[in-house]
Amino acid sequence: MILVIDAGNTNIVFAVHDGTGWRGKWRLATSAQRTSDEYGVWLEVLLRRAGIAAQDITGTVIGTVVPAALYHLRRLCREWFLTEPLVARASLNWGFEIKTDSPEGVGADRLLNALAAHVHYQGPLVVVDFGTATTFDVVDETGAYIGGAISPGINLSIEALHQAAARLPRIGIGRPHMVIGRDTVPAMQSGVYWGYIGLIEGLLARIEGEYGAPLKAIATGGLAPLFAEGTSKFTAIDPDLTLEGLRLLSLRNKPPSLPRDRARFLETD
Repeated sequence: MILVIDAGNTNIVFAVHDGTGWRGKWRLATSAQRTSDEYGVWLEVLLRRAGIAAQDITGTVIGTVVPAALYHLRRLCREWFLTEPLVARASLNWGFEIKTDSPEGVGADRLLNALAAHVHYQGPLVVVDFGTATTFDVVDETGAYIGGAISPGINLSIEALHQAAARLPRIGIGRPHMVIGRDTVPAMQSGVYWGYIGLIEGLLARIEGEYGAPLKAIATGGLAPLFAEGTSKFTAIDPDLTLEGLRLLSLRNKPPSLPRDRARFLETD
């Protein structure tokens, strides 16, 4: 079995794949201060409830956009599962070209989404990932990653609206039935939701126009189903695309070996 770890700015998702399907998926708030032992104790309980023993995990792979979290996640894999994790980096074998000016600067999550989307949906396509930021990533017909766009995530937009305007409350995310709000909160909900739908549709149209050919649009991230309700632009909704990308990346690359020296076992980056 393989343990995949997707460490984002807001949440870290842990999932186990047994070669035929996902055995379990668990989410934890991202914190750079959380230690490997804290992760281990928490995860051990959840694995046990799913009928999985620590020794059943034979490989680990990490994708993160939070460099400060990597140290303790790597220690988790080494100390609790006795594996050296494969860490998603641009320098690995992705099976496709990264056609950007600075491949090393592309977030691991964006490359993982591109990998899984091409394998399962074939290009050309654009992946829209609803996370802390909302990313639009373009994959050509050969599977090559050619770039995209990054916009503030919906939660960032809501928080900014609340912080910058003293009389506007903090609101929850939902799909309003009416665009014209009859009070402050419904008006904010409408502006946030339908404004975001406008952003999605507008960017997809401009990306497709610049690309010069029709593109499939694949939605991923926890809020993908909510925003897919408001537009017909998406070909598919796949909330687990990043996890699948981690699994596929581990199949394409030889697993690293644990350092033999105890000090390096614990301390290497």
